[in-house]
Amino acid sequence: MFARSFGGTTMGVDGLIIAVEVDSAAGLPAFDIVGLPDTAVRESKERVRTAIRNSGIQLRQEKVTINLAPAGIRKDSPGLDLPIAVGLLAAYGVVPADCLQTSFFAAELSLEGECRPVRGILPMVIAAREKGLTSVFVARGNANEALLVEGVTVYVIDCLHEVVQFCNGQESLTPAVPSMEEAAPVLRDDFADVQGQFQAKRALEIAAAGGHNLLMIGVPGSGKTMLARRLSSILPRLSREEALEVTKIYSIAGLLPQGGGLVQERPFRSPHHTTSMVAMIGGGSVPRPGEVTLAHHGVLFLDELPEFSKATLEVLRQPLEDRAVTISRVHATLTFPSSMILICAMNPCPCG
Repeated sequence: MFARSFGGTTMGVDGLIIAVEVDSAAGLPAFDIVGLPDTAVRESKERVRTAIRNSGIQLRQEKVTINLAPAGIRKDSPGLDLPIAVGLLAAYGVVPADCLQTSFFAAELSLEGECRPVRGILPMVIAAREKGLTSVFVARGNANEALLVEGVTVYVIDCLHEVVQFCNGQESLTPAVPSMEEAAPVLRDDFADVQGQFQAKRALEIAAAGGHNLLMIGVPGSGKTMLARRLSSILPRLSREEALEVTKIYSIAGLLPQGGGLVQERPFRSPHHTTSMVAMIGGGSVPRPGEVTLAHHGVLFLDELPEFSKATLEVLRQPLEDRAVTISRVHATLTFPSSMILICAMNPCPCG
């Protein structure tokens, strides 16, 4: 039998819907996953088979082929475990295939069949809504993040057994609802705490008002780092659109706080001077956001500026001018946003 379910992965700062096509047929027992899966996705067949068995479901030994479409894009999300498992159960007739046509699934499976949260849920759910999928099934740790997207029904699932029961009409799931109270951002470093330093504070106020970059030169202990860390507290509060952009970036990077939810504080990034060029600008075989993107709509602080390598400083030129950085790799060319304020600090030259 043939069945199709829908999962997702990320490309850059956007989500991409993956159609999981499952075919089971008579023949020598086999379990093949095709469509450019990476190591984590290829290993999902062991997690899926064991999770199904430990959920109390016995499947016939058949030749199973799973295609992840579009086939020309590398898939690297362990969140494809759940759509693969549900599609496999539909192909065997354990769950009706009709319930999968408008549903989006994203969760990693444990060997016991429990659902674990994955990163990048927000951009995936946005892509699912744009594709017309109306029901979203995610792990409990991703619920707050998925609820940021309007126009979809979010179901929180704890294990694979719950999904099977729900699809067969044997158990009902109550759609998750967002919390009525929106927590205000917590100010950890307040600009008002700084005493004195009137000239430096005035320079930071001008930089914050106009989005200018700033270089502070002073002896060690004069307060350069303290001032830079407090610049975010005098920047305007993030708008809803800006907060969603920042949340998408931090979701993909796996840096959202416990429980997820909307990021309301402007980012402040302070990479060490040993940071590599790729870590600063982003990249990798599957490009991931770098420090310039993690500081989007916030502040990037480079302390001990002369200690950074020349190559690392040179790659900052384009992000500062274009407010975006384009990374080209063999499998894809992606553009990451990088609209930030650059604050640098350094000590005076020893020679005077």
